[in-house]
Amino acid sequence: MKRFITAAGILMSLLLNQGCENEQLEAEAQLRPVRYVVVGDPAAFRSRTFSGSSRSAHETRLSFQVPGTVVELPVQVGDLLRKGDLLARLDPSQYELQVQQSKASLVQAQANARNAQANYERTRGLYENYNASRNDLDSARANAESARAQQSAAEKALELAGLNLSYTRLTVDIDCSIAALSVEVNENVNAGTQIAQVNCGSDLEVAIDVPESLIAAIKQDMPVEVLFDAVPGRVFEGHVFEVGISSSGVSATFPVSVKLDKPDPALRSGLAAKVTFAFASETGREAHLVPLSAVINDVEGPFVYIADPAQRDGQATVRRKTVRLGELTDQGMEVLEGLASGDRVVTAGVTVIRDGQRVLLP
Repeated sequence: MKRFITAAGILMSLLLNQGCENEQLEAEAQLRPVRYVVVGDPAAFRSRTFSGSSRSAHETRLSFQVPGTVVELPVQVGDLLRKGDLLARLDPSQYELQVQQSKASLVQAQANARNAQANYERTRGLYENYNASRNDLDSARANAESARAQQSAAEKALELAGLNLSYTRLTVDIDCSIAALSVEVNENVNAGTQIAQVNCGSDLEVAIDVPESLIAAIKQDMPVEVLFDAVPGRVFEGHVFEVGISSSGVSATFPVSVKLDKPDPALRSGLAAKVTFAFASETGREAHLVPLSAVINDVEGPFVYIADPAQRDGQATVRRKTVRLGELTDQGMEVLEGLASGDRVVTAGVTVIRDGQRVLLP
């Protein structure tokens, strides 16, 4: 009889344990899954990095001021030029002829001016002795003035012809390096056609594109940090030099130029770069950013649910956390008080959970 009671007790205990385990499994199967985001350092939300490339701060595109045929191009890409060095030369033949013609025209104009002036002097003497009329005097004076004007025009034409002849030589005004060449020898070019692109000086700047959502926060002289792939491990300080205007009405980016504070011999034009901005919070304070869907308002004020991980993997207990809000930004809602770095803020399913409820984490 005792053996029968003992066996019955053991069987009852096993059935009860099995029932508890089934209830636990059923309860776990009924746990509601939620999504969450981990709150990070507030400064991370204010830092933005943009990719760009370096270029010379003094980048110039050189061209001739007169048309012609390129007969000399004594440089190559990468060459270093000193002030006054020849970069390219046009065929000067037609411009030399223009100079000679202008000189001949000037000689003729000078002779005409002398004759006209002499005739005016003679006519004035005759007029003073009553041997010439007033009309004769006025005509002689007008001829002399016209001849002087023609002489002046001939002098200007000679000056212009000399300038055009000098423009057949393209030189550099300061020390620079050749970044690109756009023509070849024996090629006909028009006035203003780009012949070469040169980089002058050691100052560098980085060109980047900034989205319209952040362009209002970028100001001239704003400090930045610049990293170059070609110089790993080094951070270069710089500042915003120029904030441009979008070239297209549908474009969502704006050109921004960043100038490095100190030149460095390891850097050159054309390097890939990353520029990091540190933006201030819109409210002027430290603030965490969370999705707007995570914030709930009731009679007690705004709050969020924090998911505290349980001992079982994949499970958590949610708790209500009152917060103080800032501004709604393009990156999310600012939370000024109530959150700490590392908090798991529930973002999906917030309307169907309650304080202290167990949930499943993805």
